[in-house]
Amino acid sequence: MTTKAFILFVILLQLTSCNVKKDLIRIDKLSWDHGSPDCKQNADLPIQIMQINDNTWILRQNKCINYEAPFLFLMFGDKKALLMDTGATEDEKLFPLYDAVKKIVDKWEQAHNEVELIVAHTHAHGDHIAGDNQFRNKSKTIVVGLGVNDLKSFFNIINWPSGKGIINLGNRIVDVLPIPGHEKSSIALYDHETKILFTGDSFYPGRLYIEDWKSYKLSIERLTDFTQKHKVSYILGNHIEMTKTRGIDYTTGTTYQPNEQILPLKIKDLKLLNETLKKAGEYPNRKVLGKFIVTPVKAN
Repeated sequence: MTTKAFILFVILLQLTSCNVKKDLIRIDKLSWDHGSPDCKQNADLPIQIMQINDNTWILRQNKCINYEAPFLFLMFGDKKALLMDTGATEDEKLFPLYDAVKKIVDKWEQAHNEVELIVAHTHAHGDHIAGDNQFRNKSKTIVVGLGVNDLKSFFNIINWPSGKGIINLGNRIVDVLPIPGHEKSSIALYDHETKILFTGDSFYPGRLYIEDWKSYKLSIERLTDFTQKHKVSYILGNHIEMTKTRGIDYTTGTTYQPNEQILPLKIKDLKLLNETLKKAGEYPNRKVLGKFIVTPVKAN
């Protein structure tokens, strides 16, 4: 059996052994692969796959393939599936994302019906778009462009960034919320089925890199206001960089995080960020908090 065939075989085992439920599993109780101190000895799969309800999956890239270890999110409606982000590695031999997603789609379609796959992004940084080419020119697949105009057009966002777009996957509505600041094309998603708010790199347990301070402050304020009007089960970003010790992060480039913070954040955490940014005023400054670190940077 070739290495690629073995990887796909194990992915199938992951899929068939998933605990399938209509209700969400406890995402805060999930155990993620943490990488290895010596990546030559790492035996983890290139992609860890977790099914969190009938129609929703979380995937995480192996830290020994890329230390960023981004989380990716796949959700199904009756007519369309939506994959948010494609990871940090282009090489499909190292990071067989298309094959992994195709296996999930095929299995879902066997139990339901055929769907079109939409590949979109929380923002346009390289560790979220590297796998795009694996999906290009594939049947029943659309890869959404990376620019603000691409997002406005595809998701029908009339007023950027104060407005919102909507995508209907087929009896599953997902709101698309512009939240520029980390990066100019940053968006958040609110899934009406699971009540999950997906926040990309704009809000996660880690270093919140801010390219545009003013835009970011306004985005977090709008996002906080949104959570006061909608039920939110979990807030999920795309990385974990914090340890379980409050205010202590793993250094950039770390490939082994055995004591990492859980992925989900709470509304109270978002409120704290919003209050912190308001108190900081118009001048960017770094602020270490328990579950995240406000980190202004220069835009690339």
